[in-house]
Amino acid sequence: MATNKSHEYSLSLTWEGNQGAGTASYDVYGRGFRVRVEGKADLVGSADPLFRGDASVHNPEDLLLAAVSSCHMLSYLALCARKRIAVLSYDDAAMGTMVLTPDGGGHFTEVTLHPRVTLAAGADVEEATRLHERAHAICFIASSCNFPIHCRPEVRHA
Repeated sequence: MATNKSHEYSLSLTWEGNQGAGTASYDVYGRGFRVRVEGKADLVGSADPLFRGDASVHNPEDLLLAAVSSCHMLSYLALCARKRIAVLSYDDAAMGTMVLTPDGGGHFTEVTLHPRVTLAAGADVEEATRLHERAHAICFIASSCNFPIHCRPEVRHA
């Protein structure tokens, strides 16, 4: 019988937006932050510009969408490699929809992935297309989300 294995992840997050008066007013504080993960480059972020953030850096919504897209890709590539299906290129044009609620909150209602996959000549396009469903099922991030994630793949030969 298989046992569940636990993996823990850690980081430190520091708000860098105190411009002298802290959060004394909604209009006077910066939304910048820095994420540090030991042994990796820092990630600089801010709120979405809609919430007075810096448009030149990533926001949490960008990062959520990137996590969904990249986890699906990594799951898919692993499945293809195990099936000896040679993927030559993979690009995704992911889109997410977030709605704001009257109480000041909000949530994602869906994400749609649009992966474009190029296979080596002779690779099984039908099987490679079907593997997107399995990739979705085993994707750690997708399994952790409470909103629908759709996948509209385009798979072709080089």
